[in-house]
Amino acid sequence: MIGVRSGAPRRARLAALGAHVPERVVTNADLERMVDTSDAWITSRTGIRERRWAAPEEAASDLGIAAARRILDDAGVAAADVDLVIVPSASPDHLFPSTAALVAHAIGAERAAAYDLLAACSGFVYGCAQGAAMIEAGLARRVLVIGAEVMSRMVDMEDRSTCVLFGDAAAGALLVAGAPEDTTGFLGFDLGADGSGGPDLIMPAGGGRMPLSSATARGDVFLQMRGAEVFRFATRAMVESIGRLLDALGLSIDDIDLVVPHQANARIIDHAAARLGIPAERMFNNLDRYGNTSSASVPLALAEARDAGRLRPGDLVLMVGFGAGLTWGSAVARYEPREVRE
Repeated sequence: MIGVRSGAPRRARLAALGAHVPERVVTNADLERMVDTSDAWITSRTGIRERRWAAPEEAASDLGIAAARRILDDAGVAAADVDLVIVPSASPDHLFPSTAALVAHAIGAERAAAYDLLAACSGFVYGCAQGAAMIEAGLARRVLVIGAEVMSRMVDMEDRSTCVLFGDAAAGALLVAGAPEDTTGFLGFDLGADGSGGPDLIMPAGGGRMPLSSATARGDVFLQMRGAEVFRFATRAMVESIGRLLDALGLSIDDIDLVVPHQANARIIDHAAARLGIPAERMFNNLDRYGNTSSASVPLALAEARDAGRLRPGDLVLMVGFGAGLTWGSAVARYEPREVRE
């Protein structure tokens, strides 16, 4: 990637979407045979009925590569013309090299800069903010943002409070440069973090504070969550972030064609819909079939909404995520999948 700031104004356009999920479907009935739980317990508390798990030989990069190719096919753009690849992931292949670098190499994006981004379930919105900023600063023209997760590797299969929640997937978007006179693009973002809640959703081991070799408790190598605290945070952060962003943009929820929230828990989504007055036909939900796929969650829902005819060219879409950090992020963008070959 070679970027020189240009005096010509640009708008970052949400131009293409794509997703890939593993073949293996794991139902609540399957989990009943693995851990002390039940379909009724999972469904009533989360709204999840099944999720996808990656095959043993699949990692986040494998899912991300497949999603990247679908996004580029959707856009009609060659990988060689991509300037930047950002992979938000809470379950990367390695601490280094970055999963983004592996994805970029595999798809043939040899000119692209590449890096991973860790904002957990808010990662896709954070990645879109960074990609849009690079485009509007004149440092890139085409940016791939791909949430890629194998969260099934991060959970303790003996902990029924967490192992039932998560699934694996990769999904993302291509952001491209467009002229202000014919591109609405990304209208705005609301991003934030509250590190005081860090211990509420954490993987204790695997970093410099607690290397895997020094972990003493079995649970330290898996995701740990204080469910009640995270639930309270999520219900508050989701509503407040959306409210701040709409106020800043001078918009109301009635101006939004589709709301795509992070798919973590049906009760959180229902709470936000009720508080904000979002009718069911303008809130997209695929949680029941995929569970929580962390940074892949929002773009997976975007791609499915497009395929189902719920997200149409020209629609104004509101995306919101929340997760470990504790982080939150919301964005409003016009979906503009016009021809991007230039």
